[in-house]
Amino acid sequence: MSAAATYLRPEVLSRIGGLEFRARQVVEGFVSGMHQSPYRGYSVEFAEHREYVAGDDLRHLDWRVWGRVDRLYIKQYEEETNLRTHLLVDCSASMRYPESQPGRRMSKFEYAATIAASLAFLLTHQQDAVGLLMFDDAVRTELPALSSQAHLRALVAQLERALLSRPNASDTLATEISPKLRRRSLVVLVSDLLFDADELIRTLDRWRHDRHEVLVLHVLDADERTFPFRGFTRFEGLETPDLHLTVDPQGLRKAYLEALDEFVSRIRIACLNRQIDFVELSTADPLDVALRRYLARREHLRKR
Repeated sequence: MSAAATYLRPEVLSRIGGLEFRARQVVEGFVSGMHQSPYRGYSVEFAEHREYVAGDDLRHLDWRVWGRVDRLYIKQYEEETNLRTHLLVDCSASMRYPESQPGRRMSKFEYAATIAASLAFLLTHQQDAVGLLMFDDAVRTELPALSSQAHLRALVAQLERALLSRPNASDTLATEISPKLRRRSLVVLVSDLLFDADELIRTLDRWRHDRHEVLVLHVLDADERTFPFRGFTRFEGLETPDLHLTVDPQGLRKAYLEALDEFVSRIRIACLNRQIDFVELSTADPLDVALRRYLARREHLRKR
């Protein structure tokens, strides 16, 4: 469980876990109206087993499993999952930043992976199905949406194995990921969004047209947010290693921050107009504080 030790940090989950996603109310707020019935449905397509808990329908007990292991397990079917979530995690080379300062703060990918693992942990704990798609200029990892503890461990292990060596591509979300989202679900995009804004907005349109609920978590490093560099600095492209520039950052700071604000504002407005949650996150922010802030806002909107 080295991956769990890295990403499922006890000090984070101990503070977030008590929320239980606002006793399911916040999760239901994510997908308000998604399900035709608040009750578990039925289907002939078997998905997986899960351990029996008090209150489960005894008709779905698997007595053959009980006979083998002397423990009660429930059969789950495809249509029984209360919430189906797909975590789309950017594993492109730009997510390595700041790779040269280990121990000072998490890289963008470590931060994004911690978010993804925390959400997967909480959703699995309440027996909702979670899948994972990691991408750069292609889909590198694909795990289906399941809700078992074994699946959670596999998901976290995949996050740990990310190579972060390839550039991103603007059309990956549209051409490779969108066709894989065949069933209506909650789609959580965790990325620094360093790709073409027009392509991203077209993809968001497609997801909403397909009736997915969408959450965009925009992860940037604190340096990218504030551009704190002073004195002559050498800038190197993580996704284009042959690209480098040594300049006085003071002359670039104003124009850079204006360009960043314009880009982020455009994505934020596009999400707002499409009823998509857009959350800006900085690696300088404590992760549990960021998630608490977001969950509190979802609860406020749900009550309204």
